[in-house]
Amino acid sequence: MSLLIPGTVSIPVSVLVERRRGVTQWQEHVWRPTGVQVDTLDLPPWTQLHDDGTRALFHAGVADVSLFPTDTLNYKHNLDAEAPRLWVILRTSDAAPGLALHAVTADAGEAHLYTDSGNDLVEALPLPAELHARIADFIAEHHVERAFHKRRRDRQDTESLAHRPRDDDDE
Repeated sequence: MSLLIPGTVSIPVSVLVERRRGVTQWQEHVWRPTGVQVDTLDLPPWTQLHDDGTRALFHAGVADVSLFPTDTLNYKHNLDAEAPRLWVILRTSDAAPGLALHAVTADAGEAHLYTDSGNDLVEALPLPAELHARIADFIAEHHVERAFHKRRRDRQDTESLAHRPRDDDDE
């Protein structure tokens, strides 16, 4: 079950992943997302596109970049960065080749949440120009500036925390 937020936009993208030989005896292959295409490929997930003997390129599948009206500030910070990014999240799977395309996001905060578990492969990739323009349009349509409100703690009565002498008459 998913919660549909009014104004949410989903943009399908194809993800390209590279497999290289491992550099240690303990790791046979190393996987790394290498690209995101706005023009989705009509191929099954994990279709091999190229293999030169040392590295192979795969179409990992199609994922939606979901843009939520409540997260526009995060997208705005991403676009304002020197190098705007998309984050691709790959998750271990029992099915071949051992990974599954889990998500693609333009929100650095969301990507950070996936790194907390330590089980997901999270890779930041350059944001394609076409997707940059669509996210900028989404921000222009939905972003609402909110004044920063610093929360202040209630003033504590310092006497309420003080040690009170025992009153012998109360006993």
